[in-house]
Amino acid sequence: MDDVKNEAQKAASEAKFIKMTTEPVERLVAQLAVPTIISMLVTSFYNLADTFFVRQLESDSMIAAVGIVFPLMAIIQSFGFFCGHGSGNYISRALGRKDYSDAEKMAAAGFGYAILFGLAIMIIGTAFRGPFVTVLGAKTEATAAASADYMQWILFAAPFMTGAFVLNNQLRMQGNAFFAMIGLTSGSILNVVLDPVFIFKKGDPLFGGAVTMPFGIGLGVGGAALATALSQIVSFVLLLLGIHFSDNIKINLKNFSFKPYYFKGIIQGGLPSLVRQGLASVATMALNHAVGIYIDGDEMIDAVQAAMTGVSKVMNIASSALIGFGQGFQPVCGFNYGAKRFDRVRRAFWFCLWLSVLVLCVLSAAGFVFADKITAAVAGSSRLAQTIAAFTMRAQLAVFPIVSWVVLVNMMLQNIGMTARATIVAMTRQGLTFIPCVLGLPLLISLFGGEPVLGLELAQTCADVLAFFISLPIGLSVLSEMKKAEPPEDVAKSDGL
Repeated sequence: MDDVKNEAQKAASEAKFIKMTTEPVERLVAQLAVPTIISMLVTSFYNLADTFFVRQLESDSMIAAVGIVFPLMAIIQSFGFFCGHGSGNYISRALGRKDYSDAEKMAAAGFGYAILFGLAIMIIGTAFRGPFVTVLGAKTEATAAASADYMQWILFAAPFMTGAFVLNNQLRMQGNAFFAMIGLTSGSILNVVLDPVFIFKKGDPLFGGAVTMPFGIGLGVGGAALATALSQIVSFVLLLLGIHFSDNIKINLKNFSFKPYYFKGIIQGGLPSLVRQGLASVATMALNHAVGIYIDGDEMIDAVQAAMTGVSKVMNIASSALIGFGQGFQPVCGFNYGAKRFDRVRRAFWFCLWLSVLVLCVLSAAGFVFADKITAAVAGSSRLAQTIAAFTMRAQLAVFPIVSWVVLVNMMLQNIGMTARATIVAMTRQGLTFIPCVLGLPLLISLFGGEPVLGLELAQTCADVLAFFISLPIGLSVLSEMKKAEPPEDVAKSDGL
């Protein structure tokens, strides 16, 4: 029976190899990108929903708490993406080589390490929850209390979150984005449904008194975190089922071992993600601490942190569309690079780049026009917070289309195993550029007689421009290297390229 299953698995993998290396790349990317874009958008909307419903509590400190805990979420994501991208990239290249046994061992390794990392975060974070809130950047007593309340449920869900990231990425990297979409979107929809039930109690007014809650548990900001935790557990279970029922390489924990070879493979493909998401955590903490350094008064501090939290949630929606599109590119990139079809890798990259730039230009223009109305819904209850958020959002949208290059170059380099260069590009936007900008710009502007808050508002905009110019030569050099290694013209023509 096992032999029959193995032969069926090999036949399915062989059919997928033929599809991924012969069909037109534009069609493949589009087919794979649609479910990943939907997954990313739904996930971003439910993250925004958390902030939207917490906004109804009419407290800047409550909204600020969501932003304070974001670095913890980024830490959890960093280890999930580390194991997920590391194992998924390796698996897609192994399937490109038709080495199915190697792919099975890596699938187990990526999943096993992710669960272990998640357990470690849960245990350490729970033991030091109080000091952790201060390290993350809580600056007022009200925000610190709300952050601790929010954090406890996120820590509980950490192993399920890291495991879900691995399952999602292994599904995507093997061309099964539909199953990944079902797992992520189902959990996200559940989160939106549970948010108001857990946050509010019976009789609480919503939307300025237009609606009254007919029932609810009334946990406040902690209820938003509990809703997130439960939704992540549901996503984890559904993604496990997706692995089981798809033609994916199955995860058999009997294949898990602590052999350095497979952990090295995870590092090679996942280090850029670990660095990128880890720096996102550090960058948010730097922003939170910069607010404490340059801004005076509890009311102003809560307003700025609430504004930045709201803007980050809104911008994540636009980013998710870009990342989802790039995720459609990744399996095409991995399979064809493993099969040494560098011409197809380059063609897919340029197709994704120009289309994503066009779409982001349209989204940025729309966001620029409606920034006031958008930020009023999620960026704090005070007029001050909403004013800061609207200006910050417009500043980021002004340069947002060039982020396409940074994101797609990073995905390509990571997918083809160029770890060092991928890590450099991954560090640019949130580390090499943002942290110096958010810590230095307020000081520089104040020296010239301006308000320090302007430096905080412009930090991400300046970082995006700098990241583009750092990553531009790196990406062009790799694309040039692949062009020189492309197959003869007659081979390309035989595949309809």
